[in-house]
Parts: sequence; C-alpha cells; structure tokens
Amino acid sequence: MVVDGRRIVLKLSGEALASSASDETIDAIVVERLAVEIAETRSDLGLELAVMVGGGNIWRGTTGAGAGMDRATSDTMGMLAPVINALALQDALEHHGQPTRVLSAVHMAEVAEPYIRRRAIRHLEKGRVVVFAAGMGNPYFTTDTSAALRAAEIEAGLLCKGTHGGVDGVYSADPRIDRNAVRYDEISFKEVVAKDLRVMDLTAITFCMDNGLPIRVFDLMSPGNLAKALAGDAIGTLVR
Repeated sequence: MVVDGRRIVLKLSGEALASSASDETIDAIVVERLAVEIAETRSDLGLELAVMVGGGNIWRGTTGAGAGMDRATSDTMGMLAPVINALALQDALEHHGQPTRVLSAVHMAEVAEPYIRRRAIRHLEKGRVVVFAAGMGNPYFTTDTSAALRAAEIEAGLLCKGTHGGVDGVYSADPRIDRNAVRYDEISFKEVVAKDLRVMDLTAITFCMDNGLPIRVFDLMSPGNLAKALAGDAIGTLVR
C-alpha cells in the first residue's frame, strides 16, 4: 500500500464527545477543545487529516440487539448516530476557520456529501478536514473497522485511535481494574491478537495488520495529547 506520511485518520469515539457532568449527549466544551486542537495541528503541520467519529454517546447497535431488537435494524440506527456527531464537529471546526466536509456512507444529500473515495482524497489535498460519518454503511461492523477501512482506502500513513476513560494506551490488562497492568510503548499486531488485548475490535486489528497500517493509541481527553499524537510524538502505544 502506498501511503503518505502526512495523511492521517483520527478515530474518535462518540462517548468522548459526551458530557461526564450531565446527561447531555454532546458536550459543546469538549467538541470545542477537540476542534481547536485539530484545526491548529492540521494547519501547523500541514497534515491531510480525516476523522472517523463514532456514535456510542447516542446509540449503540449492540444495545438494541441485546434488548431483543433485530441486529441489522439496531446497527442501522447506530450508523445514523455518528452523523449527528460529525455535523457537530464540522460546525466547531468551521467556527475556527478550518474548512470541513462530512462524507456519509449512508446517502443523505441534504446534510452531507456521499462518501466517494476520490472525492475524499481531493478534499484532503485541498486542506479540508474530512469527517467520515455512518461507518461504512453496513450493519455488523464497528466504526473502528470503518476507520481502518477508510484509512486504507485513502492511503493514510497512520490511524490514530483516541481513547477516553483514563486509559492512555495499550496495557497488558485493564489498568482500571488491575494495578499491575503494564503499558506497552510499542506492540505488534500479532501480540495484540495472541494476548486478546482490546485495543480495537479484532476485525479492525487484523485488517490493519494485513494492510500494514500502524495504529497509535493514546488518551484523547488530556489537553495537548491530540496534537502530540498527530505530530508523531511517542505518546501512548504504537501498534504495528
């Protein structure tokens, strides 16, 4: 795969956009901070940056399926949730002078452009941030896998996975439960699979391994970390 080291896909979970202090599904302060960091870092480093945003703050497909809902229907609802998050992020980015385009895998011409690979690449080349919405448009796939797929399609050189909840990389065990858990500075895809480390879902991990796409896992919620990750600093864990 031919990659451009300046082209990066950033994976944001929907939960990262939610407020921890209230029942609001989208915390405007968090979105604002992320937008500032994204806009400034993209400009300063001359990056071609795309963002895949999740929708877990609004709806998870597995939630409905667990309650007896048809899985495909529940996942389709889950694909619509990231569109709301994508529009919120687009609005915040453009308030800071960063041209942004939302490209949706589910056709909704009134609110977003359809995802077309060449169109996405052209937007990036013109200095626009591209926000991918609605996953890959198919049920049964997470936005982690969608982020990996889009990164490969646009020939990105790195997939950055921003975490929340206080976990700042890949650990030997859940550090919130096991005090003896050790964080890896770098780890191979094969080790992640063999040790069943929940970095991203297994489909995303094996896809990145097969396509030689490295993943940088870092704590998104600490101010300044996003800029460091996008700049290529040794932050969090590098999976390759």
